Order: sequence, then C-alpha cells, then structure tokens
Amino acid sequence: MSVFTAAADQSLCAPLPVLGKDVTVPLVTGGEVSYAALDYAASAPALQRVWDDVAAYAPYYGSVHRGAGYLSQLSTDLFENSRATVAEFLGCRAGDQVIFTRSTTDSLNLLAAVVPADCQVFVYETEHHASLLPWRDARVTYLNAPRTPAQAVETLERALAERDPYGPALVCVTGASNVTGELWPVKELAAAAHAHGARIVLDAAQLAPHHPVDIAELDVDWVAFSGHKLYAPFGSGVLAGRADWLQEAEPYLAGGGASRKVARRTDGGVDVEWHSTAARHEAGSPNVIGVYSIAAACKALTEAGFDNLVAREQHLVAAVRTGLAEVPEVKVLSLFGDDAPRVGVISFVVEGWNSSHFAAALSAEYGIGVRDGLFCAHPLVRTLLGSDPQEVGECGAPEAEPGERSLNAIRVSFGAGTPDEHIERFVRAVKELVSKGAQWKYRTEDGRCVPDRGAAQL
Repeated sequence: MSVFTAAADQSLCAPLPVLGKDVTVPLVTGGEVSYAALDYAASAPALQRVWDDVAAYAPYYGSVHRGAGYLSQLSTDLFENSRATVAEFLGCRAGDQVIFTRSTTDSLNLLAAVVPADCQVFVYETEHHASLLPWRDARVTYLNAPRTPAQAVETLERALAERDPYGPALVCVTGASNVTGELWPVKELAAAAHAHGARIVLDAAQLAPHHPVDIAELDVDWVAFSGHKLYAPFGSGVLAGRADWLQEAEPYLAGGGASRKVARRTDGGVDVEWHSTAARHEAGSPNVIGVYSIAAACKALTEAGFDNLVAREQHLVAAVRTGLAEVPEVKVLSLFGDDAPRVGVISFVVEGWNSSHFAAALSAEYGIGVRDGLFCAHPLVRTLLGSDPQEVGECGAPEAEPGERSLNAIRVSFGAGTPDEHIERFVRAVKELVSKGAQWKYRTEDGRCVPDRGAAQL
C-alpha cells in the first residue's frame, strides 16, 4: 500500500506551483523522467507566483532612491514596500530595521562586522558554517552539540553564567537544522540569553521557508534568512532586528547609498555622514529584483497559509521517515531523537554504501536530486556519524570505492512545491538500491561521483 493512501482523501493542500515542475531529465539506463527536486535545503525552486510577479515588474525596472524619472520612483516605492512586506512577514517590532543583503551568510557576516569590539559570541558546534565562522574578530565560545532541546538551553545557561557579566554578548543559533531538520528551542534560548544580558540572532535559513517566524513572539534580537531557500531566485537575503548596533557601527560597505553627506576638508581629507537607516549597510545599487522576489515569496506563503503548508509538509516527513524505517540498512541522523519536531530535511547513511555513490545512483537511475556531503556543517555531521573530528571527509565525492565506509551523509529535503510522487519515487528508489544494488558502475570525477559512461550496465 502506498504511504500516501491513508491521507489521499484528507484535506491537505496541493503543492504550490514551482518552476521546473515539468522538467524532464535523462536516465543513464535509458529514457527520461520528470525531475524530482529533493534538495530544497540547498535551494528551493522558485514559486511560479514569485516568477510571475517579477516578470510583470521587469519592464518597469529602474534604479532606486535617487532617480527623478517615473520608473525610478516606481522602483523605489516597490523596493521600500518590499521592506515593509518582509517586516510584516517577520513580525518586526517598532524600531526594528530590515536590511537587504545577498544571503544568510552575508547577513551574518554583516552582523559580525557590527558587534562591539569586546563582544563575546556563543555558538553551537551544530551550526551551519554561515553561523559558525563569521565571528573572527570576536571572542567566540563554541558549545558542544546538545542531545535534547532542554540540554541545549542548559548548555547555554551554564556558558553565559561563566562569562564576563559586564561586556556585550551575542548568541547565534539556528531555528531548524540544515542537517537533521530538527527544530531548536529558540524562544527558550532567547529567554536564557536575555536573562544573562546577552542578545541572540536566529539563523532562519531553514526555518522561514517551512514555519512562521515572528521576531516579537520568539523575542530574538535579529533574524537572518536567504531568498533562495524561501522560493525566490538567488542573490538576495535579509537581516532584520534591533537597530542600535547597526547604527553605531561603521557601514558594512562604504560607498554610494550608505553616505548621507560627503565633503572635502581643508586638509584635503573627506568628512562623511552616514545614514542611520537601513541604507547605512546597503551601499551600492541594490538588487531590486531580488528584494521584490523575497517580498513576493513572503506574500505567497502568507496567503497559502502556514497552517496548511506545515500540515502537508509533516505528511511528507512522516512518509519519508516511515519508508526509511522499513530499510534496516538505513540510519537516519538525529540530535534530539525520533520524536523531535522537524521540517522537511532528513539526512541518513546507508550501511554498505558510500553516500556519494548512493546519491549519484538516485540521480542517474531515478531522476532524483538529493545532496551528499557534510552540508556546510562539518562538525555536526561528524558528531552524528560518530567519526573522529580529524577523520578525512568533505563535501563532494571522496576518493573511495562504492561500498566503503562513508564519512559523509545523504540529505533529502522538500517543501511547499513537492508533489507526493517525488516522495513515493524516492522511498521506492532507496528500497530498490539497497535490495538490488545500482544498475550502473560509477567513478569519481573532479570530486563528484558520476556514472561511468564507458562501463557496461551491471
């Protein structure tokens, strides 16, 4: 019986239309199949609604903020209205700023550039590298991976209790793991941070596409996320939250747009008055299309209703987990255990398989796109795999033969645009590959595991 049969007559919403839903790809075994995009955690396909909105605006494209012409004024209104839309989507408080960046990584590097010089930063080793690595000019305390949400809070409270109580402090935490999909106790962590005089930034890259994010309700100081995970095109991101550190610091980038007044001094130098608004950290010509696409995605998700989207996604999560549980050779990776709430991100390893080989076979023989590697969260994946931190293992195909012990994992991820058939095909493919093996030979080429086109079919 299909894992979807029981829910077939229930009132789950249909998947949202996305670009690429009708794309077909060739199979190494012959023929073509519709592409099953199950790599949403890396980049979700753009919503058709977002693409249509951007296409409708494109003929009216113009430079923003300083143009006197009609198209410039129209684009400026669209740009600033997009900022208001994102603020509403995130539940921003009065006085919060919404700054447009290139990505979550860019947002967190921007925040790292404006923290006070004596700031102490607390970050779990379980974070994505975008959250783990930007704090190069701060005093950083790396916290060990917790095994329960309660332990996450306890670990943070102990670390904060031991810090210098008079200096500034910042906690950086994910909302949903990009490896396990597990939800973190953000509200409780925010309460712990504030109780000890620290601030907190939420990496919502994996949370915002799957779940409502409300800055005021969660009581976090900042939120960062990327457009390309929120069903918008590449190249745009958001940092939203408290304005004070942002206003007090030098601009992230110096240049036009960030400066309010510039004048030559008598000694030959230059005096600059920087903006105190979000423009202070948005120097240069902004990505108006990218900003508008984020706002369009925020509107589309809000109108679809997160309750409906979450219900359908949890149905897909249950189907994947049920299917994988029926394969004894599969081990699903988890920090908080099987009962932990999670979004549509699941990582696993398969006994007797190299993860890169397995992912390559899913693509070449079934038309299924997943991801293999360490998912830009190397310490976390190594912890979950129980490997020595010094063991060799990196993103991409290792120099290993199929069947050798894998030092990385396979990740399947999905969301609002995923049809049931893609999940059914994935579960079926996993079972067939484990029980029957791959139908083709594979080799490593330029760091990737690929079909050996010169080899005969197995």
